[in-house]
Amino acid sequence: MTSASSNRGAISIRNVTKIYDPEGVNVMAVDDCSLEIGAGEVCMIVGPSGCGKTTLLNAIAGFHSITEGEIYLDGEMLCGPDRPLANQGADRMVVFQHGALFPWKTLAENVAYGPIVQGAMSKAEAIDKAGTMLSEAGIGDMAKKYPGEVSSGMARRAEIVRALINDPRVLLLDEPYRAMDALTKSIMHESLLEVYDRTKVTIFFITHDLEEAIFLGDRVVVMTTRPAKTKKIVDVDIPRPRDYTTLSSNRFRELVQEAKDAVHEEAVKAFEAGERELA
Repeated sequence: MTSASSNRGAISIRNVTKIYDPEGVNVMAVDDCSLEIGAGEVCMIVGPSGCGKTTLLNAIAGFHSITEGEIYLDGEMLCGPDRPLANQGADRMVVFQHGALFPWKTLAENVAYGPIVQGAMSKAEAIDKAGTMLSEAGIGDMAKKYPGEVSSGMARRAEIVRALINDPRVLLLDEPYRAMDALTKSIMHESLLEVYDRTKVTIFFITHDLEEAIFLGDRVVVMTTRPAKTKKIVDVDIPRPRDYTTLSSNRFRELVQEAKDAVHEEAVKAFEAGERELA
């Protein structure tokens, strides 16, 4: 599979604030948030619903502007005071919760689409590369199938391969496995770790699942209730490679509880704030 160098993909979020509709409703989604993500790190972002996690991801991707602060990728400014909206680029690829494969294209055609449109490869080269990468992801025999003909797990694997064929510096994942059953999610976790072990691409991964966060991550960043800022960082000192046996270790359970305690405090605050707003 395409190999990303472990010395690229460092993200620096510096004093970022995001206010939606400053002339109207004036909703502060992110407030003076700072976070450093190392090159080749799997950084898991957790926090209460609506706290601003996806706002940060969208700012890195170039989908939403920021109001204040700066975001850098490998020392180069993506957005800041003079450029509030980052340029979108193949160096930062996004996989969302809801699938985005073209239903009228095969899995191989979906994966090959980006390099063809960008002019990075000929159609034949891209299709050949797509087939190789799908095989490495364990779904090579599905390359000529359409998204509606495969399981949700296979389709999601194909989406991640579609992102990686562009050789991105950063993979941005917004709850990609949220709707899956526990067994499928477990398989997808191990599949993603296999991909990471091969590529060492930097991963910025938003989730509500704390076990998922500890199992996959190098660090778990717990965000405050809205407006978002960093509340606590849990360092996951469980060695790699990891597999399902990790889930039964004492250290894994300790780290899950540490993250759960921090998230619970913020969830209570979010609930109470919601009640006050309705009162």
